[in-house]
Amino acid sequence: MFLFGKKKEPVEERIAKILFDNSLVISTAESCTGGLLSSRLTDVSGSSRYTRLNFVTYSNAAKQALLGVSEYTLEQHGAVSQECATEMATGLSEKTNADVVVCTTGIAGPTGGSPNKPVGLMFVGIKSKYKSVVREFRLNPKLKRKEMKYRFTQCALEMLYDFLVDNVKNA
Repeated sequence: MFLFGKKKEPVEERIAKILFDNSLVISTAESCTGGLLSSRLTDVSGSSRYTRLNFVTYSNAAKQALLGVSEYTLEQHGAVSQECATEMATGLSEKTNADVVVCTTGIAGPTGGSPNKPVGLMFVGIKSKYKSVVREFRLNPKLKRKEMKYRFTQCALEMLYDFLVDNVKNA
């Protein structure tokens, strides 16, 4: 994509610039993206300056043990829910004390979906010390798994970038 004759900077590089310029630290907890979000954030040279601690909490047991997601939430709402994403973000923030945290939970497919929670459903939770937000995304359920995971991370990164622009002084 070109913007005014220049190639648009990838979203992870725009995020890195905001984190660098504001001396912010980030942590991630991922389920459906399996570490790809962390990988993309750390693809930027110097990312060790802003990366605190990242988890892949694929199982419910990992979400409970590492992030403090409640058994009640998992039983009543499921791992792929706004409630779970909220608890993941809260738990990750408490565990890492990062300035901003990002969490993903969803169904990358091609199996695992249901009429209420289809393949392509993802929730992203973002939390700073002052604000938290969870957003639902629904992608095309016919995408191949690898493409689905990539697009899930793209949604999460774009949401993170917008969150930082809206909530960080020097963005």
